[in-house]
Amino acid sequence: MYKELKKFKTNNQFNYTADDSLEEVCNASENGSGVFLVYAVDGEEKELIMVGSTGTIQNDGTLKSKNGGLFDKIVNGHQFAKTGRKYSWPTQMKTEGIERLEVYWYETYNAKNKVIPTYIEGLILQNFLDENAKLPRWNVAF
Repeated sequence: MYKELKKFKTNNQFNYTADDSLEEVCNASENGSGVFLVYAVDGEEKELIMVGSTGTIQNDGTLKSKNGGLFDKIVNGHQFAKTGRKYSWPTQMKTEGIERLEVYWYETYNAKNKVIPTYIEGLILQNFLDENAKLPRWNVAF
């Protein structure tokens, strides 16, 4: 786990296979903002393949978030074919031969923590870039 994530106590994780309904297995907060990390799992091998975030901080310090929070961003956020992940992830997993995904999510901006979600996303991506000289394969750009 990335050390930047240890202080966020509102968090959880779930497993997803291409045969699952992402809407049913996703346990992410429906009103929380923060980051999520997606790992491809094949037996004992686990690879970080994507980092995402949701929630924007306004100049007055308030949070602007879309309805549905982290849950909606994970399930319905667009990826690959300009369509929701609930449709694009199973297709991409089959294309790449990914057995299972592990998705970890963290609320970074709430009553206890006031950390900008994209800041944490950027820190994690920077650490990944430093270690691997590239971004996770499902992150197109940052």
